[in-house]
Amino acid sequence: MIKELLGHAHIGVTAGVYAHVRLGLQRQAIDSLTGALNAAPGTAFEPPAAPTVR
Repeated sequence: MIKELLGHAHIGVTAGVYAHVRLGLQRQAIDSLTGALNAAPGTAFEPPAAPTVR
């Protein structure tokens, strides 16, 4: 669907352009989970703000 909306002729173009975004979101999720698991008992964990996707 994204490929069609963006007008890319091949899915490889879409994947190549946006793969880094997906990897960045995965890294942020891992970092957030790590922070939550390492938080001291009784302290509030605040996840980071959502990244700006360009």
